[in-house]
Amino acid sequence: MEWRRSEGLTPYPRAVAAMEEHAERVASGDAPEMIWLLEHPPLYTAGTSARPADLTDPHRFPVHEARRGGQYTYHGPGQRVVYVMLDVGARGRDVRRFVQQLESWVIAALDRFNVRGKLREGRVGVWVQRPDRPRGPDGAMAEDKIAAIGIRLRKWVSFHGISINVEPDLEHFSGIVPCGITGHGVTSLVDLGLPVTMDDVDLALRDTFDGVFGAPDA
Repeated sequence: MEWRRSEGLTPYPRAVAAMEEHAERVASGDAPEMIWLLEHPPLYTAGTSARPADLTDPHRFPVHEARRGGQYTYHGPGQRVVYVMLDVGARGRDVRRFVQQLESWVIAALDRFNVRGKLREGRVGVWVQRPDRPRGPDGAMAEDKIAAIGIRLRKWVSFHGISINVEPDLEHFSGIVPCGITGHGVTSLVDLGLPVTMDDVDLALRDTFDGVFGAPDA
C-alpha cells in the first residue's frame, strides 16, 4: 500500500489523469494500491447521476464531469479529498461491501475526534446530528453532511473516493444542491467547534484504515 500526500492545491484534471493512470497500473500488477490525500482549488464536479437543475450557480466555479457515481459535489481548500486506488477484485469483488467499507472508514476516522458520523437511508455520505439547530417540521433532529463518497471501478480497481470537510468555506456549497439532497445542511469539523487540522485528519485516516479494510486476499 502506498500513501501519497500532495501539498498545495492540485488541479482537478491533473489529479484525474494521475489516478486513472495509477489505477490502470494497479490492475495490470505494475503498481501497489494507493491512497492519495490532496486538496483541490474551488470547483464543482458532476457525477453520472447529476441533474442540471442542481447546479444553481454554474458560473461561480469551474464545473468538471467526474464520471464517478453520484451527483454534484464541491471540492476546495480546507477539504480533505481522499482518492482510493484499491484492488476491489482482490478484496472480494463486492462493490456494495466496498462502499460500506469507505463509509465505515470515514466514521472510524471521525470517531477519533469524538464526532459520531451517521449513515442515512436514501442520503449518501456521512452525516452528523446538530442538536444546536432547530428541529425539522417532523420533530427530527437537524443533520448536516460532513463527508461525501463517490467512486468508479475499472477492471475491478477503484478510483475517485471520499471527501471530508475539515475547514472549507461552507458558503461555496450554496452553488449546488449537494448530492441532490435538499432540506439538510453541510458542516465541517471546524464548524462543529473542533480545532482539527488536515494533519490530524490524515493521521486518523491512516490509523483506522487497516481496521476497516485489512489486506487484499492472497
